[in-house]
Amino acid sequence: MITLLTFLLAFNGAVMADNHWKNKTINKEDLKKSLTEEQYQVTQHEGTEMPFKNKYYNHKEEGIYVDVVSGEPLFSSLDKYDSGSGWPAFTKPIDTSNVQTKIDFKLIAPRQEVRSKHGNSHLGHVFDDGPQDKGGKRFCINSAALRFIATQDLEKEGYGEYLKLFPNQSVEKKKLETAILAGGCFWGVEDLIRKLPGVVETQVGYTGGDLKNPTYIHVKTGSTNHAEAVKVTYDPAKITYTALLEFFFKMHDPTTLDRQGNDVGTQYRSAIFYSSPEQKELAEKAIKAQEKIGRWKKPIVTKVVPASTFYDAEDYHQDYLVKNPGGYTCHWVRD
Repeated sequence: MITLLTFLLAFNGAVMADNHWKNKTINKEDLKKSLTEEQYQVTQHEGTEMPFKNKYYNHKEEGIYVDVVSGEPLFSSLDKYDSGSGWPAFTKPIDTSNVQTKIDFKLIAPRQEVRSKHGNSHLGHVFDDGPQDKGGKRFCINSAALRFIATQDLEKEGYGEYLKLFPNQSVEKKKLETAILAGGCFWGVEDLIRKLPGVVETQVGYTGGDLKNPTYIHVKTGSTNHAEAVKVTYDPAKITYTALLEFFFKMHDPTTLDRQGNDVGTQYRSAIFYSSPEQKELAEKAIKAQEKIGRWKKPIVTKVVPASTFYDAEDYHQDYLVKNPGGYTCHWVRD
């Protein structure tokens, strides 16, 4: 009997945990303390955040997005896609019972506003220009209205029922790896690498130099010895380190010393920054493989050096060519 009672209590607790958002009381005064100014403005006053300068527009990790106010599940990473708008876009809600729409007349033409049902948070708008093979809807949502929960955290945060959406995802944290590559102006390097299947995230920054906490003002002079580099977070089950390096050698010229296109200086050098003996060995093998292929008429000058502190570049450098289509680049993929 005690065993049965214990089971029932545990089961009831699990159900309550999985539905905790349904009974949550929303107090606006408490929200002002718990939310950032932008989150409060977006969710409570129908605000709109800046495109391309928000948290989740280029977010690729697997998991679900919940209402930042109530916690109710709203969207899944499985339904997320790049609409080119600069805001997170989804083809459908994770659970239609948690999302409601109404006509918004704030602009000249009426729009369909999207709100969470239980939290009554303003989320964004839904349009009819989404992928036709997935229903034709584009749920254009503000990052500030969302909180992301990765698949490995769903159980402990009370969203275990949504694990069934990710049958190939272990409950344990998926093992991701990092590569740091330098091949000239990091705008073009990042823009090409970020599109590779298996690349989860890219970050541009400065590494391999002597000055602590460098900024672009310092690095662009070439006096700090930093290289403009890209930190690539990738899923080794989908793309290998060797495959990344093969692509790296196709998208820049590794034979020009301290130069790439019109950009000249040590900050534009070709380099692979390894973080393990295995990465070092694979990098050296990749260079030998390139020399054997004979794609390049001159010797490869790419340096293979230990990884050191990576300093993130300023926000305006991140995803620069996404924010500025047609902007400067000297990178392209060679056969």
